[in-house]
Amino acid sequence: MAEQTLHDAFLDELKDAYDAEKQLVKALPKMAKAATSTELRQAFVDHLEETNGHVTKLEQVFQSLGEKAKGKHCAGIAGIIEEGSEAMGEYEGATMDAVLIAGGQRAEHYEISAYGTLVEWAKGMGHTEAADLLQEILDEEGEADKKLTALAESGINEQACAGVQGEDEEEEEDEQPKAQPRRAAAASIARRTPKKRR
Repeated sequence: MAEQTLHDAFLDELKDAYDAEKQLVKALPKMAKAATSTELRQAFVDHLEETNGHVTKLEQVFQSLGEKAKGKHCAGIAGIIEEGSEAMGEYEGATMDAVLIAGGQRAEHYEISAYGTLVEWAKGMGHTEAADLLQEILDEEGEADKKLTALAESGINEQACAGVQGEDEEEEEDEQPKAQPRRAAAASIARRTPKKRR
């Protein structure tokens, strides 16, 4: 068997990225549907359009290399999507939105890492057209990540945290009535217990 080169590794990573984008094309509409924030929903819809564009750009990258566009199962994105799908059934309201943002950013960071590597490898091997197309995708993934951060910081995380604080206050209120009868019972027992003579 011939020794594998960086070009082979590059093609392998491209196939992985191509499959990842196709998986996200299926996942993003579900994330948009689960979002309760209008702005977050729109962010997912917008990124779906970009993701479809990424699929097309990756096909152009393959073409520029004289290769057929082909995917290889991306287990990394599949795992992120699976975790996100499980979370979608567990939360609601602002908490759901915060969890969706976390899942979306996890996917973006995975892709930013992958495309950063692909850009550098393409440049190193002199694949200028491929490097330019991959840089465009990388830039859009970075912008999508920033947009999710801005949404989280614009009130979604704060609302989710307020929900937690509200629950804590309710728990404290529930505990107080229980504590009072205990104290009253303890006082009653103390009154009935004869004091020892010294």
